[in-house]
Amino acid sequence: MPTGRTTKRRRRAPALDHNAELWAHIEPESSRLLLLSALDAFLARGYHAATTREIAERAGMSPAAVYVHWKAKHDLLFEISRIGHQAVLDEVERALARASGDPVERVEAFVTAFATWHAENHALARVIQYEFKKLPAGQLRQIVVIRDRFEELMREELAAFDLADLEGTMLAVLSLCIDLARWYDPEPGHNSAEAVGELYAGLVIRMLKAN
Repeated sequence: MPTGRTTKRRRRAPALDHNAELWAHIEPESSRLLLLSALDAFLARGYHAATTREIAERAGMSPAAVYVHWKAKHDLLFEISRIGHQAVLDEVERALARASGDPVERVEAFVTAFATWHAENHALARVIQYEFKKLPAGQLRQIVVIRDRFEELMREELAAFDLADLEGTMLAVLSLCIDLARWYDPEPGHNSAEAVGELYAGLVIRMLKAN
């Protein structure tokens, strides 16, 4: 029999163990929870298939709550993409700042940082690397600016090597690391993210020296 009371939805934590530091600045908490729920939904179903209703349900909120905190679904994808891309760029720039002027050491530092981040944050990486092109043109351009910076940095470091195809090598190295997001599994018995980063750096250096 109806009681006249409304049932309060219970908020659920995001299904995945996301890096809390990346999202701590998103306030209020409801906005942050919806953002992480969107990340889970985009990962599970892809941007176009995930609905705002599903995102809200994952967060334990009503469908209308999404539009209270975010203007549109693409704003959620943009913020996820912006935060993720900037985080990995910051990681790479810190690694290069610590490295010496030795070309081999600098490429090793770049690749280790870039690959390790994609392994440690493989769920986020999968969304930002494979869904960002679905953003509206204006937001897409802002993400491309950050992505261009990766290419610029890698191109600068590879320029110290005698490469027949600098552009192709740069794209190959970045793609090798990005693809970690497709398959990396942090389960026990598998290599750690740090070990994978070091492995990839070694592979890239051997490739460059054999060129």
